[in-house]
Amino acid sequence: MVHPDQVKAAIAQALPDACVEVEDLTGGGDHLQVKVVSAAFAGLSRIKQHQLVYGALRSELASEAIHALALQTEIPA
Repeated sequence: MVHPDQVKAAIAQALPDACVEVEDLTGGGDHLQVKVVSAAFAGLSRIKQHQLVYGALRSELASEAIHALALQTEIPA
């Protein structure tokens, strides 16, 4: 289980300009929906964008503190 604020902090550390929204889908802290908006995604494929976020959450995913992650990435308008 991981708290949404921990997820936001981990992503913000990797992508300082990111606007991050985290929703706990089940109330258990291990199934999350995350939306990340960052200029760092400019010019990157969707896969590369997601890989940046997965990298920021590497330890949480490896330990299975996050069991399921629905991820949406966007470039600021």
